[in-house]
Amino acid sequence: MSTGSEIERQLAGFRSDFEALKHEIEKVVVGQADVIEGLLTAMVAGGHVLLEGLPGTGKTVLVQTLADVVDLSFQRIQCTADLMPTDMIGTYVIMESAQGRRSFEFQRGPLFSNVVLAEQINRATPKAQSALLEAMDEESITVSTESFPLPQPFFLVATQNPLEMEGTYPLPEAQIDRFFFKLVVRPPGSDEMELILDRTTEAERVITRKIVDAGRIGEMGELVRKIPIAGDVRRWAISVVAATNPDADRAPRTVRQFVRYGCGPRGAQAMVLAAKVRAILEGRYHVSTADLCSVCHAALRHRVILNFEGQGENVEPDTILDDVLNTVAEPG
Repeated sequence: MSTGSEIERQLAGFRSDFEALKHEIEKVVVGQADVIEGLLTAMVAGGHVLLEGLPGTGKTVLVQTLADVVDLSFQRIQCTADLMPTDMIGTYVIMESAQGRRSFEFQRGPLFSNVVLAEQINRATPKAQSALLEAMDEESITVSTESFPLPQPFFLVATQNPLEMEGTYPLPEAQIDRFFFKLVVRPPGSDEMELILDRTTEAERVITRKIVDAGRIGEMGELVRKIPIAGDVRRWAISVVAATNPDADRAPRTVRQFVRYGCGPRGAQAMVLAAKVRAILEGRYHVSTADLCSVCHAALRHRVILNFEGQGENVEPDTILDDVLNTVAEPG
């Protein structure tokens, strides 16, 4: 069993490495501190991220920079209407030896990487999107009758543009629920735009360094799961998730009026794991309701499915989650 001093040392090491990763990414990416922290939180917790933002807000640069500061393999997939599952997974090909003998060998696709960026995922057809389901959930890929494990850690980041809906295929609820976080990349302000231009139009080039490797990411993930959460705090998280469903007793008026489906167990899992990461970053060895509130929107916003009235009124899921948090009383 770990002693108190050993636990403190592990927590301090976690915070040091996490902040170092965040600092290196911020050398390149301007004004997205919350998104950067959310991306790192999901990676450490073993989840996947859906990035939503307008073109030119730095989504691709953000993920590429993340791949630069961790010693992990990286692949980028550009999702288009003609993308096939084999383009991502790989396929068997006929190989011929020097002696003229032929055999089938599996050539691995870009999904066999630690960090995978799926650009504009809603432009891929449902057939191509479904190829990501097993990879995200089981961390393995099945081809014909053979299963291939994916490298660990496996971290998928998908991007999408919220405005251009023509020629897109919205992600089904079953797939969008597999994303740990949905992070919204906001457009930069005037001061941030000036800093972006300084970094991208001048001769000086920003150089980043690698901070951690795959083994360290795994160690950080194990430490996250060791952080305790009190029973009443965990039950409060369950109540928050339950209140996003329109037929729940504690559901506020906005949920009953505008929500078709609410969150399920994966939402509660994401909230608790992300809150444990935040507790460590705050220097605590326990989870508080404040930790759960801080990660609630990122963990649940994509799991709140609006009905026709909610869509027609352009209701924001974040607004509904605010009402839920104000409705469900905190323990004590």
